[in-house]
Amino acid sequence: MDQLLVSIARGLVDDKDAVNVTVDEPNEEGLIVYHLHVAPDDMGRVIGKQGRIAKAIRTVMRAAANRQETKIAVEID
Repeated sequence: MDQLLVSIARGLVDDKDAVNVTVDEPNEEGLIVYHLHVAPDDMGRVIGKQGRIAKAIRTVMRAAANRQETKIAVEID
């Protein structure tokens, strides 16, 4: 799952080496939180106008997690 998030983010940003994903352990509800870190200059590219790209990233990740029957959340830092 984290490789999917990395590959999506690297396709959007200029500084591909700055893309990093950290994963939190599942909480009591079973929710796994993925933290996406990008360079400050690329933050706008990942979020998009009115958050549309960030919403699309979260939708794709939730669909992939649904196939594995897990719950996830994506935070962009």
